Amino acid sequence: MTGTSPDPQRMAPRQTSAPESAAAPQHTSNGPGTGTPPHPPTGTAAAPPGPGAPGTAPSTSPPGPAPSLPPRGDEPSGTTSTAPTTRRVWFRARGIVLAALVLLAAAIVIALVRSDAQHGRLDPRSADPLGSHAVAALLAERGVSTRTVTTVAEAREATGPDTTLLVADPDLLTNRQQLQLRTAVTGSGGRTVLIAPSAASTGRLAPQVSADPALSIDSTLTPGCTFPAARRAGAADTGGLRYDTSSTSSPTGDSCYFSDGLPTLVRVPDAGTTGDTVVLGAPDILYNDRLDAQGNASLALQLLGSRPHLVWYLPSLSDPAAAPDTGSRSFYDLIPSGWLWGALEAAVAVALAALWRARRLGPLVRERLPVAIRASEAAEGRARLYRKADARDRAADSLRTATRNRLAPLIGTPPAHAHSPEVLLPALAARLARAERPAGPPAPPGAPERERNLHALLFGPPPRDDAALIALADNLDALEGEVRHS
Repeated sequence: MTGTSPDPQRMAPRQTSAPESAAAPQHTSNGPGTGTPPHPPTGTAAAPPGPGAPGTAPSTSPPGPAPSLPPRGDEPSGTTSTAPTTRRVWFRARGIVLAALVLLAAAIVIALVRSDAQHGRLDPRSADPLGSHAVAALLAERGVSTRTVTTVAEAREATGPDTTLLVADPDLLTNRQQLQLRTAVTGSGGRTVLIAPSAASTGRLAPQVSADPALSIDSTLTPGCTFPAARRAGAADTGGLRYDTSSTSSPTGDSCYFSDGLPTLVRVPDAGTTGDTVVLGAPDILYNDRLDAQGNASLALQLLGSRPHLVWYLPSLSDPAAAPDTGSRSFYDLIPSGWLWGALEAAVAVALAALWRARRLGPLVRERLPVAIRASEAAEGRARLYRKADARDRAADSLRTATRNRLAPLIGTPPAHAHSPEVLLPALAARLARAERPAGPPAPPGAPERERNLHALLFGPPPRDDAALIALADNLDALEGEVRHS
């Protein structure tokens, strides 16, 4: 190649795969037609010459491409791929996939468990545990007919002096439905039974009663009143919402089954008629699986069987009167009722994902500093911090502690007693006394004046100003030097 310019094509590196570059022997060429055949790799025999070729004459033809090793299963042949393989992608994403599968399985299990929990709740036609078919059957045996309605119009038409109207879930009614229902039952002479109405419903359906935000702790309560139906039934599962009847001016009303001073069953008579309104704090006495407990059956039959006809109102979203009032409904009214639990589950999932992907904080370990810091610089920096914080007491304590630690082994005091003045000071005073009178008689042990001075120096109060702190440091250095040279 002397005297010629390099060929760009020949100088450009050829891209080869890893197996090919590892298997093909390297050689150099001085020009076309003058190439040297590649030597066989060390430790292997040379390939025999092909048929018809002389056994001793070297070949002048350019060598053919060297055989390459078979590519691996996860790497294409002929090129070096940097793209992530399927195995690597799965290894990185398997945690997220498994977490998603676990959440999906949990959601399916919860949906299956809760799918039947509220099916037919308080429905007189349902025989499920939370249904009310049992109480309807008992009422039918006593001659009370039960009619199920799902619209407020049907409930209004069925009201009358010989009818008991049961509202299964008053909180599902809109404000307009509640007002329409209240107008229909007022003055009808019948009985209205409200099952667990909250403060949002009692204001329109039972204005004389207000719901307390705190629920009853106990489920089974005793009557504690003179209401005949409650006295005959005895203890019943009425614990739930509690109500305040302090605004009730009628002396003929009844409040029963008290919990912490507030009743869970209230009967408010209608003025001028024989009708009344009964507010019940919990629906348990109407459930099929709770009807035979305590006095639930007796109380339910007496409350619902006082008239020959029972209208069981189950509020439904298909009721035309339940159409939303666009002028009075807020944004939160348009969100489904389960949005709070959904948001809570999403927050928990995000928190778990953050904990899973966050950096693991293990125990503290000592690491070498990236740069070497001289001891004088560290001491100067610490001193500046002390000065900035005006911490002369901490600086003095650090100086005295370090001096005591260095003096203890010099005077033969154990390190454990280096900070005990009762042990350190007598030994230090004796050492200094022997240094002052090397040839004379020994000084009396524990000279009080010397020990007082040493105590003030090594265990005294913090200095008042910076000048006193500097003087303390000088005196400590002088004392340590005197002990070392004694």
